[in-house]
Amino acid sequence: MNTLLLHCRPGFEAEVCAEISEHAARLEVAGYSKAKPQSACAEFVCSEPGGAEYLMRKLRFSQLIFPRQWARGEYVPLPETDRIGVLLAALADYPVCGSLWLEVLDTNDGKELSTFCRKFEKPLRSALVKAGRLKDDPQLPRLLLTFRSGREAFVGLAESNNSALWPMGIPRLKFPREAPSRSTLKLEEAWHHFIPRNQWDARLAPGMTAVDLGAAPGGWTWQLVQREIKVIAVDNGPMAEDLMYSGFVEHQRADGFTFKPRRPVNWMVCDIVEKPARTAALIETWLGEGWCQEAVVNLKLPMKQRYAEVRKLLARIDDGLKGRGLKVSIGCKQLYHDREEVTCYLRKL
Repeated sequence: MNTLLLHCRPGFEAEVCAEISEHAARLEVAGYSKAKPQSACAEFVCSEPGGAEYLMRKLRFSQLIFPRQWARGEYVPLPETDRIGVLLAALADYPVCGSLWLEVLDTNDGKELSTFCRKFEKPLRSALVKAGRLKDDPQLPRLLLTFRSGREAFVGLAESNNSALWPMGIPRLKFPREAPSRSTLKLEEAWHHFIPRNQWDARLAPGMTAVDLGAAPGGWTWQLVQREIKVIAVDNGPMAEDLMYSGFVEHQRADGFTFKPRRPVNWMVCDIVEKPARTAALIETWLGEGWCQEAVVNLKLPMKQRYAEVRKLLARIDDGLKGRGLKVSIGCKQLYHDREEVTCYLRKL
């Protein structure tokens, strides 16, 4: 179990390799990363026994930027018949697990395997329980089986409190028909990822105030309005009429980069297509000037050196806010609903 498998968005394998290699070097874990372009996964192969488990123990999955899911383990070839018997034999050296997820990679081949996984899960689960390899206990490791085909699976482990919230890191969010755009799911997923669900009622409370920069047509504003949060929607473009009838939205036709609120607000959200350095400076201004308490902002990514650019921008924001004497929690993740971008979350402490 000395290989770490990391799921990601197709096309971002190099970013995952760069990120996990940097952490491994910092933690003095010898090994190497590898990935095939558009494979939707990367691997970090540790040179010494226990390296993958040590990495997972020292790192918080929620603080990784580009990986969607991870597990430590090994690839197991599967025959056409008696796959369950082969898996039970492979699991002989694994600890008893507290839950089971069958996963595939986010590729066309992976999507075709989803049906197989749904059919295979029930008999496999029954066999694992009967063999004493699976118990309903969240304190035990989660068994993650990632199928690359019906003939091969990565048999991995991850702690349930230090891995993705959803299988493969893909949230099952339903697009609301009333929302003006599909971008609404970006903000909903950001809340799931960055804010514990039991804190939503306190931190996304009715009567709070927010500014949505680059709001039109209102996908992110719609999410705020559903929480009965009063929104100043800043955009020179038109907003969806239904949102304007809600009574929770004030539309300001202005440039999101020059707009200043009349008074501080609880939330600032922003999903503007702009150079990431300019958006990073905007984030620092809003938090640094005390214009908002919390923020969710998307940073559009360059074509090359994307991980290096994100790390540089996050360091710049952090240094700038510390220079103002502020303590701010900063999170960053490429969410499932993101494309060529990452989502940043900031909160004044």
